[in-house]
Amino acid sequence: MLGHIKTVSDSSQIAEGVLATLVTQPEKMKAALDPFMLATDLGDHLVRKGVPFRETHHISGRCVAMSEKTGITTNELFYEQIKSFDARVKEDTAETFNYEQSVEMMASKGGASRPSVLEQIAVLRASLHQKSSLFFTIENDVGRPRFNGSEY
Repeated sequence: MLGHIKTVSDSSQIAEGVLATLVTQPEKMKAALDPFMLATDLGDHLVRKGVPFRETHHISGRCVAMSEKTGITTNELFYEQIKSFDARVKEDTAETFNYEQSVEMMASKGGASRPSVLEQIAVLRASLHQKSSLFFTIENDVGRPRFNGSEY
């Protein structure tokens, strides 16, 4: 058990160092975005409109194939081109090709939306606080005789 406690303590110190020195590079992050990342958003959008997922998968696939064939990115395909894959594609489909909106749509527990991430951070902070308190209690009590949870 002491080995586990040391491992957790060491891991926490490493994580703290990584996070304390982390420098994000928004320009590089933005440059790494690829319109193909949004293909699943097209499928999700159509599912919300009542199209079965097994069909939206094929529609998204055709959209990606056309994009690759024409050299036009998926977010730059014209509504008419996307609509040609399926009559259930409507004009509001173009709104799905938006990176920020894509992230914010991931609002389930553990999702990537801002509110979900903030909730996860709060849960982790509370958990770390509770575990660090437990760790120090265990560390301070090692070797102290106990009987039914109380000293004797």
